Amino acid sequence: MSVEDRLRVEKVELLSDNWYVLRKATFDWRRRDGTWQRQEREAYDRGNGAAILLYDEERRTVVLVKQFRYPVYTNGWNDLLIEVPAGVLDNAGPEERIRAEAEEESGFRVRDVRRVFEAYMSPGSVTEKLYFFVGRYRPEDRVAEGGGLHEDGEDIEMIEPTIDEALAMIERGEICDGKTIMLLQYAALHLFR
Repeated sequence: MSVEDRLRVEKVELLSDNWYVLRKATFDWRRRDGTWQRQEREAYDRGNGAAILLYDEERRTVVLVKQFRYPVYTNGWNDLLIEVPAGVLDNAGPEERIRAEAEEESGFRVRDVRRVFEAYMSPGSVTEKLYFFVGRYRPEDRVAEGGGLHEDGEDIEMIEPTIDEALAMIERGEICDGKTIMLLQYAALHLFR
């Protein structure tokens, strides 16, 4: 039986359309035992996104960025969050958008981009699917200062640890962003042997 056969949407209400869109859905779900159960769920729709780990095999380095994230601050994180360059697709294709994001945030023009996987990061409340990429870079590929877009409120700092330093930062709790951990683990398994 498909999900469509098990779901009857009663109504969907718009709760907010400010930064992104928040909707509340009321629906009936057919349980495994055949009974129907009324449920309500809120879903935050911010569009799909893409993330990239820039890596230099020769120097064994990666490009990460540090920026302020208000939601994690409200949950007790009192530091800039260390992440891979990432952003919302904004009606562009994932590869096109991630090339632009990498340059906007880090200043590096990406040589080659390869999609490695896709994932829903918080499927219980957020509709977003992330497209994960890796791309090679060299020091001479830095074509701009980076730092993000001022008009988007971005104030981004770029760092360039070795893969071993980045993995140690995960262990020490300095890197706690899910997409970044996933891409660094991918790199440890597949890119830096």
